[in-house]
Amino acid sequence: MVRMIALQLAEYPSPVGSIRLVSDADGLLRALDFEGYDERLHRLLRRHYADYTLDPGPAPADVIEALDAYFAGDLFAIDAVKTATGGAEFQRDVWAGLRTIPAGETLSYGALAARIGRPKASRAVGAANGANPIAVIVPCHRVIGASGSLTGFGGGLERKAWLLEHERRHAGLRLI
Repeated sequence: MVRMIALQLAEYPSPVGSIRLVSDADGLLRALDFEGYDERLHRLLRRHYADYTLDPGPAPADVIEALDAYFAGDLFAIDAVKTATGGAEFQRDVWAGLRTIPAGETLSYGALAARIGRPKASRAVGAANGANPIAVIVPCHRVIGASGSLTGFGGGLERKAWLLEHERRHAGLRLI
């Protein structure tokens, strides 16, 4: 039997538009998506949790602090944010692999597949990347096409380009 999970939705104003933050009662981030992508957000939540409620509530303070620091240029601030997701084991392996891509760098789907020990699974990695419910913090925007081109991003290619440029501009800086 599937257990109902109670989730809270908060808004976060960012330089790339309003961000939707979904957390649970323990303060773990369950989803992060952009304004205008509510259908996608609910589709991902249904895939991961099947039975959930989503009510307005406060965002975890540590998530807000990390996002504030990230957008101010401390790209490492988001590394400590605790997340929780549903998803299959392979998807969770891909998402863990995403968190190993250093800010300011990119990897192709094939290189990410090799990094997680599945060198022939670049298409499956692409599908798992697209099913990532926690954008920015689980940095799916750091994955690019084999040719170096920007490819799909749930928040739109313009945001992906902005995030990558932001990270390149601030890479190597740790603000205290």
